[in-house]
Amino acid sequence: MSDPVTARDTAAIAAQLGRDPRGIHEIGHRCPCGNPDVVTTEPRLPNGTPFPTTYYLTCPRAASRIGTLEGSGLMKEMEARLGTDPELAAAYAAAHERYLEARAALGSVPEIEGISAGGMPDRVKCLHVLAGQALAQGRGVNPLGDEVLDALGEWWSSGPCVTALEPSPPESVEIP
Repeated sequence: MSDPVTARDTAAIAAQLGRDPRGIHEIGHRCPCGNPDVVTTEPRLPNGTPFPTTYYLTCPRAASRIGTLEGSGLMKEMEARLGTDPELAAAYAAAHERYLEARAALGSVPEIEGISAGGMPDRVKCLHVLAGQALAQGRGVNPLGDEVLDALGEWWSSGPCVTALEPSPPESVEIP
């Protein structure tokens, strides 16, 4: 799915992040409220820095809830299950490969070759990344990302996390 970035999207993402966004390729997923909640990021930022986080979660509500999940010890539980459940481990390794394939389609960055994000393929170190992948690539791609989404509940139900208006075009000035 390709969802181009509009000026309103850029304003919403800046409000979500509290800073200007960098290296956005497209909107990876839209929240049911209409705002972007995941951006697909170029593998190399405009300043030249390699950036392995292809699916960057921008919604502060979802991010906050995920932070609470991370603080609960969920990552350790998930990682322990990877060591005892071969089917889960294989599906998680496949999610790693899908992540790498998607990033490779955006460009080659040798410094991060073979490195996905979130601890994949054998660790769990960032639930934000796993949820971002599950939102952007769809359910069924990353089983642990799907579990994170299930645990989040409807983070959007109280309305948009930010309100961003389409930036106004500059006023024209007549010069006599």
